[in-house]
Amino acid sequence: MVITKQHIVGWLEQCAAVFTAQRVFLTQLDSDIGDGDHGLNMNRGFDKVLEKLPSVADKDIGFILKNTGMTLLSSVGGASGPLLGTFFIRAAQSTNAKQSLDLPALCLMLKEGAEGVVMRGKAEPGDKTMCDVWLPVVDELEQARDQDLTIVDALQRGVTRAQRALAATITMQARKGRASYLGERSIGHQDPGATSAMLMIEALYQVAGRE
Repeated sequence: MVITKQHIVGWLEQCAAVFTAQRVFLTQLDSDIGDGDHGLNMNRGFDKVLEKLPSVADKDIGFILKNTGMTLLSSVGGASGPLLGTFFIRAAQSTNAKQSLDLPALCLMLKEGAEGVVMRGKAEPGDKTMCDVWLPVVDELEQARDQDLTIVDALQRGVTRAQRALAATITMQARKGRASYLGERSIGHQDPGATSAMLMIEALYQVAGRE
């Protein structure tokens, strides 16, 4: 199978549903080590994305992703807006004019998105950010690509890797954002941005697996 633009639209719709359902949980995570607004911001941002989807759903994948990024940039507060906005805008570059993505193209899309987040946030592995999920997921998908796995199997492995990577953020000391102000007190808390990244990978797997 391939990831079609209908899958991408379904992914964004699923993300909107997930962030509505997980709004309180994400806000609680952020209340422990941040500003306490992450869940509300993600919910608001993807609600805006959902509103605009009908007007772009017939466009190519790159157009849909770029529109998503611009929408998140303009509607999500805190660090999440610029970071996720950059993720989707960068992901749009390699998918410009494409109607579908095979696994190598999907890997490149997510890799460029993750690299955009790293560049924008100046984060490194171990800094207790969403990069601590995005980067391992990209690595796992590239391994699956090299082993000629199907997209669904690759994404299933990506989800498992994301869950492990997310759990690993609990023992990290935050070095970026508001959480970094807590120093060692940030240890023992799951990173909210990394949680959102994991939820997004899960959503993509769920949509791809419906076939």
